[in-house]
Amino acid sequence: MRFPSNSLLLGAALVSAIPVQDSPRQRLLDGKPLPAKYRSKNPYTPGYRDPYDSAVDAIGEKLDPLPWRNGDGASVLGPWNRDRARQNPDLVRPPSTDSGNIPNLRWSFVDSHIRIEEGGWTRQTTIRELPTSIELAGVNMRLDHGAIRELHWHKEAEWAYVLSGSVRVTALDYEGGNFIDDLSQGDLWYFPSGVPHSLQGLDPNGTEFLLIFDDGGFSEESTFILTDWFAHTPKSVISKNFHLAPEVFDRVPKKEKYIFQGTKPGSIDEEKPKGKNVKESKYQFTHKMLAQEPHVTTGGKVRITDSKNFPISKTVAAAHLDMEPGSLREMHWHPNADEWSFFIKGRARVTVFAAEGTARTFDYQAGDVGIVPKNMGHFIENIGDEPLEVLEIFRADEFRDFSLFQWLGETPRRMVVDTLFAEDREAGEKFLREIEDPVKDEITLPDIEEENEEEAEL
Repeated sequence: MRFPSNSLLLGAALVSAIPVQDSPRQRLLDGKPLPAKYRSKNPYTPGYRDPYDSAVDAIGEKLDPLPWRNGDGASVLGPWNRDRARQNPDLVRPPSTDSGNIPNLRWSFVDSHIRIEEGGWTRQTTIRELPTSIELAGVNMRLDHGAIRELHWHKEAEWAYVLSGSVRVTALDYEGGNFIDDLSQGDLWYFPSGVPHSLQGLDPNGTEFLLIFDDGGFSEESTFILTDWFAHTPKSVISKNFHLAPEVFDRVPKKEKYIFQGTKPGSIDEEKPKGKNVKESKYQFTHKMLAQEPHVTTGGKVRITDSKNFPISKTVAAAHLDMEPGSLREMHWHPNADEWSFFIKGRARVTVFAAEGTARTFDYQAGDVGIVPKNMGHFIENIGDEPLEVLEIFRADEFRDFSLFQWLGETPRRMVVDTLFAEDREAGEKFLREIEDPVKDEITLPDIEEENEEEAEL
């Protein structure tokens, strides 16, 4: 089309009236996501629009979340904790898909009371801190170099993951065999109910670890501790038990020591018990989880440890996830146990689907605990600009999950289209092509924008 040379303004008006194929409106009509260039710089404003409820990394982008969503909402006039809002942006402005009442499924260890002792500290997340933590309880503990978590045992089984440093563990099995091992970052131990054990931080900086107990009602205060027992047993009885005069025990501690600074430990060979009736345990109470060969996915790595490769661990199973930026722990559910997640590094959002039209989205960062009740559908999305490291922990002997992608790929095609795409058969065909070869991809990293560009070229 030609325009008169003296009609530039008219021409400009006509050009602006021609539909722009890559406009925000046209892209939305075509079912395509909006590129970043079309989005408001601040998603927490009245003018921001995102019909797809994309994730926002409020911490990484240094944003102050406010309750605005696609033009709805209002500003905040009263008191406002910006730092807390930044940690929980999907509670401040929930996705439009959230609905109904779901109990709190998030807790941060930074909100737990810390018990400070000589050479260490401990804090816990149990059903008292997080009422949805029904099946498991967690304890975060630190032991400095040489500090000892004294000889003790529990009614509950104890599973542990070493977060940093190195630690020596000792134990006595049900058959009277002794066990000693030195562990470092990424290693596990598991002590069944009643098995007595101890822990000591090794050089140079001791250790920090996550303890998991197979009862959400567990309390560190209910531990059976050696010094506590001695303090509450008549000296005459202790004397008879050990065949020594009562005065030998005059200066034993009058109360529990719990965590205390010990002497520098020697090598395992130097410290092994040497008595003629001493025997070593035939059980393996430790396991090197991060030394396992990982299952490599399109978006990261997965390591699973349960009774199949760590036989002593009969009541706790776990998966370790390394997720690349932008990746998704695919939509799935667990049929045999609640998920108790611990976030070691990075930032994530999780939406939990609880049936009956209810769902809620939570945000997590390092040091947070997440709960997903058994059989509830969910995902984990890495919303930050760094790798996301997560432990998924279960009160179960085996790790089990169902993949939504795999399920639909192995369901009759007609049924899938009738269910999801009855009103858009063309979209249904695209969907069927994607799930035609339903390989389970636990951590997935699809290039959606590249796929959209390929479709546009076609």
